[in-house]
Amino acid sequence: MLTIAYLANQFPCELEPYVGDEIAELRRRGAVVITGSVRSPKGAAEMPDIVLQHAAVRVLGPAMWLLISKWKCVLPLLIRIVSSREPVGKRMKALLHTILGACYAALLRDHDVDLIHVHHGYFGSWIGMTAARLLNVGFSMTLHGSDLLRNASYLDLKLAQCDFCVTISEYNRNYLLKRFPDVDPGKILVSRLGVDVVERATRSTPQKNPDSLNLLAVGRLHEVKDHAFLLRACAELIAGQVPFSCRVAGDGPERRRLESLITKWGLQERVTLLGHIPRMRLPALYDAADVVVLTSRSEGIPIVLMEAMARGRIVLAPAITGIPELVRAGETGFLYQPGSLQDCVAQLRFIYSQMTGDKSGGLLEEMRRRATAHVDQNFNRAKNLQSFADLFPQRSAAARRNRTHANLILQ
Repeated sequence: MLTIAYLANQFPCELEPYVGDEIAELRRRGAVVITGSVRSPKGAAEMPDIVLQHAAVRVLGPAMWLLISKWKCVLPLLIRIVSSREPVGKRMKALLHTILGACYAALLRDHDVDLIHVHHGYFGSWIGMTAARLLNVGFSMTLHGSDLLRNASYLDLKLAQCDFCVTISEYNRNYLLKRFPDVDPGKILVSRLGVDVVERATRSTPQKNPDSLNLLAVGRLHEVKDHAFLLRACAELIAGQVPFSCRVAGDGPERRRLESLITKWGLQERVTLLGHIPRMRLPALYDAADVVVLTSRSEGIPIVLMEAMARGRIVLAPAITGIPELVRAGETGFLYQPGSLQDCVAQLRFIYSQMTGDKSGGLLEEMRRRATAHVDQNFNRAKNLQSFADLFPQRSAAARRNRTHANLILQ
């Protein structure tokens, strides 16, 4: 029976439902999964097996003994930290995460773990990597978007040390192989996320010849999501006399700035910041929208777009990273050139013209059909979870056969 320690920065997390889905699928197949969260989850109905933030102090003594008694396992990591060109702050954090990795190893020591799997390439992956070295077990991770495109500290080391790395798009895989040419291509695997496809009979029917264009954006109010760009597009629509309303579902550190921009550009009557919306209420928002808009500067392949397309909504997004694998321009949705306000607004105007023209949305109806079919075929939650879970028995067995941690000094 396979025993997997599953670690995330925060688990459970409403923004990352796929982590819980993967754990449930692995358990359904008979694997023992020990859930772990580096940070304490907020408002979780069910706590993970290990919350490192709380448990680390309790096992600090055994953890330090592990570091001392197995110093050869962590010495290469420490040398890399000291000799790296990362900012001092990041190096100090890596030292702290090495200690947390020892704490995690101490907590897992009696569970006969075969593999430690970590979601995201942030600090949790360093913790998991350290623990795997100390316990002499397998280590793998899933990379999504900003963890490899924007915050890739020590990623070369993590890729060298992992037994396999799952990523969610062909774009990400090609990016990793190009940036880190020494990595074995065979260990970088693509496993897409997915959503449930809504039966056609239960989808809402888009309104024909609507009085205005109903826009929806769903996402955390963070600078990387660039909602300010969306607000600029809204201001341009007003200038071009396109009737519309825009609702933004999500909360975050950018809220005050966005509220200020809404006032500055006179958007109070057109744009509504809804704040945090529970996932169970999102389907109703999708169904009320004509277009679901995404304006991020960096992404993996957004679940939001999958959910919208699965419900037969038109989507508009920038042609960045793995998004074109989901949104095929003019076929399953609309793409605009990254950073081009003019192109974004032109796409919105075109969509509105198709909704209100003589053909009354024939092109859009065909696009909706193709979008749902594309999601069902390539981003189907049940199918993709099965493919993801298939990776673990074979890869874990190979990891056990090859269980030697190479000395990084000699690499």
